[in-house]
Amino acid sequence: MSRFPLLTVLVLSLGLAHSAAASSVQPVPRTPSVADVRSTLASMPRGDVQRGKQLNQSLMCASCHGDAGVAPTQNWASLAGQRAAYTYKSLLDYQRGGRHENPRATLMKVAVDGMSRQDMADVAAYYASLPAKAAPAPRLDAAAQVRAERLARRGDPARLITPCASCHGAAGQGGVNETPALAGQSVGSFVRTMQDYREGRRVTDANQGMRQFAERLTMEEIRELAAYYASMGKN
Repeated sequence: MSRFPLLTVLVLSLGLAHSAAASSVQPVPRTPSVADVRSTLASMPRGDVQRGKQLNQSLMCASCHGDAGVAPTQNWASLAGQRAAYTYKSLLDYQRGGRHENPRATLMKVAVDGMSRQDMADVAAYYASLPAKAAPAPRLDAAAQVRAERLARRGDPARLITPCASCHGAAGQGGVNETPALAGQSVGSFVRTMQDYREGRRVTDANQGMRQFAERLTMEEIRELAAYYASMGKN
């Protein structure tokens, strides 16, 4: 056989292999705009709390997020008292492939694969109906408490850091649209979320607002804010 036909076969084989590899790469999710988020939430079905309670068990959501929305470990987020719009959008983000920032996100994508939008709205309504519980957190000393409260309530104009409360509420209860509640969130979940935002792994926040915020914080400030908000739930 001539070496030229052989070379042609090798080139074609390499080209096909490259195409197959490229087709298996997941596309980078597009950061949604505010209009995208509003459109998603406008089509959210009305949630049924009692059906959501049943789904929390039958779909095994409770195994990670707890029977009453309080995660048994810091490996997962607590969802008791979480705003329904945030939970609904998050579930939809997982299902659409918009969230795959860590192995937990991969598990969540599998968990929500067969859920309908009504299922998502019902589960979200159930968690929203529950009281947020204070999460275990390291006790902040007086100076750390002042720093965390200042960031939460006043921000830091010198670093262009807006107050957390301007979006998440003075009591960490959440704000408009998909802005989540922070009160009672576990320290581990809070810190991981902020790290995912600041390092660009999580991109489902409208116009990358949370990434811009998280990038300006130190890790010490993130841990202090995590402890500050964890203690805000009801005991």
